[in-house]
Parts: sequence; structure tokens; C-alpha cells
Amino acid sequence: MRLIDTHTHLDFPDFDADRDELLQRSRGLGVERMVVLGVYQGNWQRLWDLVQSDPCLHAAFGLHPVYLQQHQPEHLSELRDWLQRLAGHPQLCAVGEFGLDYYLDNLDHQRQQALFETQLKLAAEFELPALLHVRRAHAASIATLKRYKLKRAGIIHAFAGSLEEAREYLKLGFKLGLGGAPTWPQALRLRKVVAQLPLDAVVLETDAPDMAPAMHPQQRNSPEHLPDICAALAQLMGLEADELAAASSRNAAELFGWRLETPP
Repeated sequence: MRLIDTHTHLDFPDFDADRDELLQRSRGLGVERMVVLGVYQGNWQRLWDLVQSDPCLHAAFGLHPVYLQQHQPEHLSELRDWLQRLAGHPQLCAVGEFGLDYYLDNLDHQRQQALFETQLKLAAEFELPALLHVRRAHAASIATLKRYKLKRAGIIHAFAGSLEEAREYLKLGFKLGLGGAPTWPQALRLRKVVAQLPLDAVVLETDAPDMAPAMHPQQRNSPEHLPDICAALAQLMGLEADELAAASSRNAAELFGWRLETPP
């Protein structure tokens, strides 16, 4: 099984004690590439230093809506500077993580929307995919994306919307990121949606250290868990695990412009 984890936060302190060993174990389980996403200006350099230490890691830089109170106007200028300085670098793969979060009451919707649109403009300017956080905000996100029509689209991280919303994202060229959430038996509505998704719609992710799957409850999530997530989702979709692994990795590689090496 050959896998790509399209959404991790491996730069977080949760991994400081055993990051190198974890990466080695993950590769041994077939997780060949991992995307590490920035969430606020203060972690971009740490993230880039990590990615530069390992050719299997790829970076995305963004301003996450949950950290809205930390973001300053100059951080958008700094984000553009980062993207311009690293343009064309093989380990820069996207703008993200950014988007809209209507779940948390203390996050101003207008400020989120302005931040969302400015980062979409950056994704368009640098022709990079957008890795989007969308929580309880699918209608607003879809309406905004219809106005911007990104050339390279991107991924809706941790997709938990309806089948109708999934179809709207797919029309716009986006892939749907699936991880630990649909592995939980109590996620009945989401599991029904996932079972109906076409193979070319799906990429796999962990969101490590968050969103642990049902088979690893109350643990730090990790790219090591991606094979188990893949197997559980494949069963839900009526597929063999290898079939889902191959399709999801192909989808991710096409989105990010990577060449998948032919196995020996």
C-alpha cells in the first residue's frame, strides 16, 4: 500500500519527542509523502525548516480562521512574500490552511471572509492549490469559490458536508479530504455520504495530531494511522484498501503536480 497524507501538522510540539522515529515508521507502513500545513505566521519558519529536513515532506502556508485573533494585516503581506520567495520550489505545494469556521461563535464572519478571499487571490496568483478548512460554512465557502474559480482548485479538508455540497465542490474541481471522522460508527450521516463518493473525488489525510480514527481512540493522531484509516474507509466505500490507496494517491499527485514513482 502506497499512501499520501495530504493534511498534517507535524511541526506541532506534539511530535517534538519522537518526530524522526515517527516519520521512519510511517514510511515503513507505506506513507510516502506528507503535507505539513501552516496555520499562523509564527509557525511558518518552523514548518519550512522541518520540511527542508526531509524530501518526503511538503509545505503549505496559510492563516487559519481559528487563529483569527492572532493574525495581523501585515501577515498577509508576509504570506505573499513567502509564496513569492519559494515559488517553483518542489517542496512548496499549496496555500493553506485557511477558510471559514462558523462553528466557533467568537470568530467574526466578516473578518474571516476577508481573510479567506485574500488568500484565495494568492492561490490564484501563484497558481497553487488551496487547502481549505470549512466548518459549518459550506454554503458561504461554495458561493465564494464559485466567484473565484481557482485554476488548480484544492482540497476541502476533513469534509463533513452533505452529498449535494460534495457535488458542488467537485464541480469546482476540488477534492474531498477524508480522515478519521468517518471511521467512527456514530458518524452516520457522514458515513452515508462517503459511501457514495466517486473514487476520483477523494484524497486521504490524518490532520495529525488531531482527529484520531476510531481504531486509535483518545490518542495522538499520526501519519502512521493512515493505512488503518484507508482500510476503514475502503470498507465503507465497498473497495479493497489497495484500490482506495492507489486512487487517493493518484488524485493527490495530480492535484499537487507530483510524479508518482513506479514501484520496483
